[in-house]
Amino acid sequence: MAQTQTTLIDVDTFIEQSRPFIAWMLDWKAGLKPLSLSSLTQPDARAVGIISVDVIEGFCHVGPLSSPRVKNIVQPIARLFELAWSQGVRDIALPQDTHPEDAVEFAQYGVHCVRGTVESETVEAFKRQPFFDQITVIPKNSINSGLAPGFDDWVAARPQITNWIVTGDCTDLCTYQLAMHLRLSANQHQRRGWRVILPVNTVDTYDMPVDRARELGIVPHDAEFLHLVFLYHMMLNGIEIVTEIVP
Repeated sequence: MAQTQTTLIDVDTFIEQSRPFIAWMLDWKAGLKPLSLSSLTQPDARAVGIISVDVIEGFCHVGPLSSPRVKNIVQPIARLFELAWSQGVRDIALPQDTHPEDAVEFAQYGVHCVRGTVESETVEAFKRQPFFDQITVIPKNSINSGLAPGFDDWVAARPQITNWIVTGDCTDLCTYQLAMHLRLSANQHQRRGWRVILPVNTVDTYDMPVDRARELGIVPHDAEFLHLVFLYHMMLNGIEIVTEIVP
């Protein structure tokens, strides 16, 4: 039986062969445009819902997985909430890591955002919103919001929503899983007219340089590269990528 041999490729060759595609992705990202919220809320603001994943203290301010890059998306998301509320949007959900102390997921990502700790709390900028008590918080125990108890029920209870705005962190982990769950669920159930929209200024991922990762004995994670690739991949699957949501 013939064996298939894998052709090894050196770094320089790989980069050179990938250069046209990387350049294309950068040009695509540079050409993204903003989207007017009023184009979604008129004539009926009930057609818009916002889901913001994992914008919590443990990824923004404290704990081993907190990231300054992720911290920077807090205020843009808070401003989006305020804008949306002013235009009549009332359906906002926050799927958030709220892990038990023995979470299986810790084998991949380390201990983080344990239930009852500061890390699992919604960021203060969201709590200060005067309408925060009308926002739905959905605890989750994996990077896929769609698997969280009650998430699909919350979505299904709002059949009038055809424009879903997705924000949060991380671009290549929980945000990706959330946006893809919404988009693929729409495809599976023939929900024509459903839009899943992702504003770039409200999503990001963490950075772990190779040298630092080697010092710590952990897996490296290039934020700029993965942020770009996963934005592209979501676009490839029908998610609308925009620079930001404007009035």
